[in-house]
Amino acid sequence: MAALFPPIEPYDHGMLDVGDGNRVYWETCGNPGGKPVVMLHGGPGQGCSPQMRRMFDPARYRAVLFDQRGCGRSVPHASDPATDLRHNTTGHLVADMERLREHLGVDRWLVIGGSWGTTLALAYAQRYPRRVTEIVLQSISTARRSELDWLYRGAARFFPEAWEVFSNGVPEGEDLLAGYSRLMSDPDPGVRDRAVNAWCTWEDAVLSLEPNVPRTVHSGHPDPGDAAFARLTAHFYSHAAWLEENALIRDAGRLAGIPGVLVHGRRDLSCPVDTAWELARAWPGAELLVDDDSGHHGSDRKRAWALRALARFAR
Repeated sequence: MAALFPPIEPYDHGMLDVGDGNRVYWETCGNPGGKPVVMLHGGPGQGCSPQMRRMFDPARYRAVLFDQRGCGRSVPHASDPATDLRHNTTGHLVADMERLREHLGVDRWLVIGGSWGTTLALAYAQRYPRRVTEIVLQSISTARRSELDWLYRGAARFFPEAWEVFSNGVPEGEDLLAGYSRLMSDPDPGVRDRAVNAWCTWEDAVLSLEPNVPRTVHSGHPDPGDAAFARLTAHFYSHAAWLEENALIRDAGRLAGIPGVLVHGRRDLSCPVDTAWELARAWPGAELLVDDDSGHHGSDRKRAWALRALARFAR
């Protein structure tokens, strides 16, 4: 079994004013003189967890974790319908990362992310390649329209009953993602709650074939974390993350010279493996590791591969 490092508390943390009325929570763990690494959480909108700190050898890494705009401990929170999301886009998050790097006095850092965090990692690294030493990605997604169409429509062939309920959550004829994004900002709390619960139920259904995935019934008033996750995911994906179609794979050549490790599960129904394969072919020198027995969520083998990459890059 791939053991994580022991639980650890941050040695420093704060709230960074990134403009537009947003303040982003950040924390640093491990060795203040160690190799800098920044962790990008999934979602969009899931926020960081204490478990994420345990990926990094505290003797060798200076680990930076932060909650992206609108989620986790960052404010204002997207669970509040009054929170304006116009200034919450991929471009804003990339700029936030660069501002945080400068704020912490980091020259270059390793970038690691999972799921949506891989999209953000690629967007950042392609914008600021000279600031990135290595990249480690797990459960790769690039937010292409083809990927989003699979996740929110194509996967219905595996879960037709669940998708029927999900698709009926918006008025007939309205775009599914845009419709949910609109409903999650509705002034009526009942409308918002039903939309959030329907969204989270569908997300869970797509992952339901994987082992060790908790079964959650989404009903009633959702907690702020679920509300922020659903609202931000619908907001980002209804705009295809403000990225040109296929841009992150098309421009992967900008990452030439940056060592990269891509870790993916072949049974990932949320992010099918073809995206990881196409990215690896377009990124000179990237290493793709595919676990035939894993899905989207973490597994012992995927975790071991990521830890091995981090150990190698720490040297």
